[in-house]
Amino acid sequence: MIFKLDYFYLLLGAMLALLALLTVSDKSNPKRWTTALFWALYALVYLAGDVLPPAMAGLTMIAMALLAGFGGVRMGAPKMLPESERRSSARRLGHKLFIPALVIPAVTMFASTALKDVKIAGLFLFDQKHLTLAALGVASVIAVAVACAMLRATPLQGAREFRRLVDAMGWAIVLPHMLAVLGLLFSEAGVGKAVAHVSTSYINMDWKLVAVAVYCGGMALFTIVMGNGFAAFPVMAGGVGIPVLVGVYHANPAVMAAIGMFSGYCGTLMTPMAANFNIVPTALLDLPDRNAVIKAQIPTALPLLGANILLLYFLMNY
Repeated sequence: MIFKLDYFYLLLGAMLALLALLTVSDKSNPKRWTTALFWALYALVYLAGDVLPPAMAGLTMIAMALLAGFGGVRMGAPKMLPESERRSSARRLGHKLFIPALVIPAVTMFASTALKDVKIAGLFLFDQKHLTLAALGVASVIAVAVACAMLRATPLQGAREFRRLVDAMGWAIVLPHMLAVLGLLFSEAGVGKAVAHVSTSYINMDWKLVAVAVYCGGMALFTIVMGNGFAAFPVMAGGVGIPVLVGVYHANPAVMAAIGMFSGYCGTLMTPMAANFNIVPTALLDLPDRNAVIKAQIPTALPLLGANILLLYFLMNY
């Protein structure tokens, strides 16, 4: 295959390594060395993940958590274009500024559908095991090129903007990755089996509606605890979804998984653990209440969770 997913992991690792170098050179950042170390360790995960021993990878993530937890990751002052120049560029381009963002979904859909079976010299154009992700990687690179051409900017300026955005989000940008790993660890540790034991021992699963409510509610609850629906899914699918809904009530696994994930996203709306969604926006907007986003989303999340329970109850056998 020509566009292999591993190549984009290496590209992301190289970008994070460049971010670490730019951070070291920023003397305005009082924590520049520890911040640079944090991003360098994250770069290592992408650049050498295939060859790192599992214990070393685990220690790397623990070190990153300690650096972030003890306040070692701070925002610097990346070099930006003068405000007058940025305003002039914005007026000149107008709504065309949205073109690079729209290029990403457009190219991803085209590449993952029209080009999925294309071969060059006997090699598939895209990684067949991770077709959509490989297409997304290509689309992102094309979008950056389009943005540079439109804005008359250099790739280095793009790297500086990358650093500015990552700095603004801080360590929270790593949370989805770490929490997804946590879900796999929970699954390997048998948390799903423990959930199944507790659920079947103390809750009457003879009623289908109760079983559905436990599954959807559990997805939301575990997502609130772990901050990520992907982390919650292995636990609840292994504990209730597969053995009870599929095994006993003969639910369609695709419907069970899809609506279960929607239920998990209801939990995402209600937890500070999903910091990249619920805490970072308040910081970027300078809102006085750090939980303002969560408070605004709860009235939507709870009715939506109830709707998901009913949808799964009525549609699970289709």
